[in-house]
Amino acid sequence: MKLACSDNKVNFIYGFFVALCTMLDFALIIISYLLILKTVLSIASLTERLKALNTCISHICAVLIFYVPIITLAVIHRFAKHKNQLVAILIADMFLLMPPLMNPIVYCIKTRQIREKVLGKLVNLCVR
Repeated sequence: MKLACSDNKVNFIYGFFVALCTMLDFALIIISYLLILKTVLSIASLTERLKALNTCISHICAVLIFYVPIITLAVIHRFAKHKNQLVAILIADMFLLMPPLMNPIVYCIKTRQIREKVLGKLVNLCVR
């Protein structure tokens, strides 16, 4: 855009608006999880509280798996333009591949029976 010698205010405002919307989305998610945690911690029974926290932690991990690569990619694109582009390409690929691949893993690991079977298989592979 600098080579075009044109006014890029529209592009700058649009990029700023998209960044604000993304941050607003992330902030609203954090606020909702804080309210959920406040409600969960007010539950009287310890076992019910732990079960609810287990579900909340799985949801938080799923959200982080989605947001960490996209925020990292945005920061690299904005501030590290003259660095190696391979890093940005790898993070962009991670952004496309990680959320769909990791969501089933995150939600299956919390199930005790599945976790025990997977750990048993891994131990058998490591012992051989």
